[in-house]
Amino acid sequence: MSFLTRILPSFLVSWLLTFTLASLFHSQYVVNELVNVGVVVGFSDRVSLTLDDWLGLLPTYGAIIAVALAIAFFATTKLNKKVQKYSTQLFVIAGIVAFAIVLIAIESIMNIHIIAGARGWGFYAQLLAGAVGGFAFSQLFKATKNQKSC
Repeated sequence: MSFLTRILPSFLVSWLLTFTLASLFHSQYVVNELVNVGVVVGFSDRVSLTLDDWLGLLPTYGAIIAVALAIAFFATTKLNKKVQKYSTQLFVIAGIVAFAIVLIAIESIMNIHIIAGARGWGFYAQLLAGAVGGFAFSQLFKATKNQKSC
């Protein structure tokens, strides 16, 4: 029952936050590249593109992120039992590593960038999304753990 009451809700919230940030960073990277070549992009177009990207990326990139984070957080949960002092840091690193592995592996295997917004500084923005997701998961997981013990 711990999985359904503690882990799954914490994971879903952190995944949604992570995916939303990754999608937002991707969209703004692409818009920025368009602006750099002289395309005029208004605020309403930015918002529309961002929402369209969020919906369009959800079934593919969202699923890839979910699997990568699930593996990373599972491994970190096991490691965390031995090194509880650094729990938050471990989950942040797990989120970063999950994104790095996915982006580098897909580029290496398929010779393409799965996410156009993961080029240049966009790559680091994607890693930041993973870090925020790891942080969110660690905090939510701790909160549900503390709630249970009260």
